[in-house]
Amino acid sequence: MADDYEARRSADGDKDAADATTASQQPSGWQRFRSAMTEIVLVIVGALVISAVLRAFVGQMFIIPSKSMQNTLQVGDRVVAVKAADFHRGDVVVFKDTEHWLPAAQDRRSAPGKALEFVGLLPNTSSNYLIKRVIGMPGDTVACCNTKGQMTVNGKALDERSYLYSENGQMVEPSAMKFRVTVPKDRMFVMGDHRNASGDSRYHIQDLDPDEYTGAPGFIPLDNVVGPAKAILMPFNRIHGLGMPDTFKDIPDRSASAPDKARICVGDECSPR
Repeated sequence: MADDYEARRSADGDKDAADATTASQQPSGWQRFRSAMTEIVLVIVGALVISAVLRAFVGQMFIIPSKSMQNTLQVGDRVVAVKAADFHRGDVVVFKDTEHWLPAAQDRRSAPGKALEFVGLLPNTSSNYLIKRVIGMPGDTVACCNTKGQMTVNGKALDERSYLYSENGQMVEPSAMKFRVTVPKDRMFVMGDHRNASGDSRYHIQDLDPDEYTGAPGFIPLDNVVGPAKAILMPFNRIHGLGMPDTFKDIPDRSASAPDKARICVGDECSPR
């Protein structure tokens, strides 16, 4: 019996010692908190890195600030521009405003907001970008209007009813301004879908440019394009894709004959003569 008693005491002592060792090995509350915070930080950093990579190489989100693309795009829409994607006549594209179409504007977003915008978690609100529809590519002759009041590209009339702005059944004219231009090399001619509210290529083909020639600012360098806008992502009730209208199909390619400088006619005045 004495041996049994001593054995039980020894066993109980070993158990108490094991429990004490196990308790000493358990992480403290602070250690558990620090471990959890480390995991959260790693997840956030990983998400930011992935988002920044996607923004740099895949796509970038932009917020629509004006009425120039109504009703295709409404003020406040969030659209995604896909980088490294080909674009063609008829596509809606986002491009950098290196031709200074827009006046300088103060960015209202806070420093944290700018950081989230930089990595792509918030849409870009910078005034350095514009969004318009591509009407003419290098070598294309864009004119308005033919005898039926239609815009033409390389002699083909455009049926723009699917995207031109309309209100109460009344559609805006393709252009109140009469013009004819031939797009130069490495440039494009763009217009907004709400033609009465869009300061697009038409209104810059007479701008002075001391570094180039009069009218050069009306033609956007292809290198300025961020990418074609492929979809509206927000608000949720407006989610849908953006594509090229059928009217731009089968337009003859004139890129091989694109001039070094644009040929511009506004009314009866043309340059170069």
